[in-house]
Amino acid sequence: MSAEDLNRTYLRFAHQFLEPHDDPRKLALIGMQTRGVYMGKRIVQLIDKEFGFKPDFGMLDVTFYRDDFRTRLKMPQVKVTEIPFDLYDRDVVLLDDVLYTGRTVRSAMDALMDYGRPATIKFCCMVDRGHRELPISADYVGTKLPTHVHEEVRVKVKELDDEDAVYVVQNPEGE
Repeated sequence: MSAEDLNRTYLRFAHQFLEPHDDPRKLALIGMQTRGVYMGKRIVQLIDKEFGFKPDFGMLDVTFYRDDFRTRLKMPQVKVTEIPFDLYDRDVVLLDDVLYTGRTVRSAMDALMDYGRPATIKFCCMVDRGHRELPISADYVGTKLPTHVHEEVRVKVKELDDEDAVYVVQNPEGE
């Protein structure tokens, strides 16, 4: 995906997130660290620009909620979790860059429940690459890219990577 493709997708997400709501004040976006945060911030800006409304926005790190925390992550890089609003009875859209096995999304839902009880949780990803290990799917998808397990999908955001793009690359470790 090019920068133009990504920008068009962010705008589509902004419209899709607002469509089902009679009262958009119930909507809250929560970006998963790291690139989901940048996706969410862009979508909040687009909603504000297009509709004159800024939905609540939070950031979520799921490091300690992962089911492989003790076995896979030797020195975890914990990032900020900041949800500066009450989740009770809110319609939450959880954002991440890539949906793969579904385990990170499961971790995120566990984490959200520790912060409150939303009315609904929807999931949005820029890329669904398949290979699910849990019965989890995205409600909003930028694109589906069927991949081999030895490939990796990299979503680039200008704020971190100096470009907006999506690449599929070979993973030399085969993980």
